[in-house]
Amino acid sequence: MTTPTYSTTGRQRRLYVPPPAPAPPRLPDPPIYRDLLRAWADRGRTLPGQHDPEWARLAAPFRGLGQFSGSPDPRDDVR
Repeated sequence: MTTPTYSTTGRQRRLYVPPPAPAPPRLPDPPIYRDLLRAWADRGRTLPGQHDPEWARLAAPFRGLGQFSGSPDPRDDVR
């Protein structure tokens, strides 16, 4: 595929843009990994490539107290 481009002098140049390469076929996981994933799933562990609700909860922004506020200054405290 060629894409026309224009230089500052107004002359047109053509650049060759190769088409994207096809994605390689996805091979199935070896049996040892399937067995490991099955064992992790049976124990309730997080699996690679799967949604992890606990991680999503821990990584979410804190939505607790709103803006931070300091404690009121005690009368004799110099800050």
